[in-house]
Amino acid sequence: MDNEKILLDNLDNVHTTQMGIDRIKKNLKLDVDDVVGWCINKIKDKNSKIVRQGKNWYCEIDNYVITVNAYSYTIITAHLKKD
Repeated sequence: MDNEKILLDNLDNVHTTQMGIDRIKKNLKLDVDDVVGWCINKIKDKNSKIVRQGKNWYCEIDNYVITVNAYSYTIITAHLKKD
């Protein structure tokens, strides 16, 4: 099973901490109440590129990179893609 499918099959387990919510909102300048839902929608978008490197998945979509721990499904951070 490829890594992308593993993450997509476990989207119900994806979560983050309050510090994670604050960090993501700050890094992406988001003004949404449901940060986890926003990230999940980006991850499951058909245009997202998901790769696993070590203990994390990295989801690239639009101009964003979302980092998810591969074991706990915790969204660690998200940031704007560097050119």
